[in-house]
Amino acid sequence: MNGSAIPAFAQATQQAEEWVHELGRSLGWHERRAMRLLRSALHALRDFLTIGEMADLSAQLPLLLRGVYFEGWQPNRTPARNRKKEDFIARIAADFRNDPIEDAEAAVEAVFALLDRHISQGEISEARNAMKKSLRELWPAH
Repeated sequence: MNGSAIPAFAQATQQAEEWVHELGRSLGWHERRAMRLLRSALHALRDFLTIGEMADLSAQLPLLLRGVYFEGWQPNRTPARNRKKEDFIARIAADFRNDPIEDAEAAVEAVFALLDRHISQGEISEARNAMKKSLRELWPAH
């Protein structure tokens, strides 16, 4: 190997960075905090969906973010028992207990809006419809 990046890895890194920068800009956050939010929300989303829907959604994530999505996944605990909006928000807030988010609902809405811009509308509709109605309300409707 001549030291040049593997094109697929370079593209995966670029896509992930673009998503994180976009999320950070939408919230006025620095990239490190935006990445923590994206990771937390992807993990919560993964655990709130059925295994089939979770896998379908993962196929549309950039390669690097797909790895983040599956990080620490425990299939025998999916989907989570408590899948209401309050449970989702509480999970995100718990991940930021040492750096509290002023408005966790708005942060989750920003992540869902990001996914909405980058994932096919068909898959977004399926993911939204697999959620409890209260949580679905945080996701932009079309």
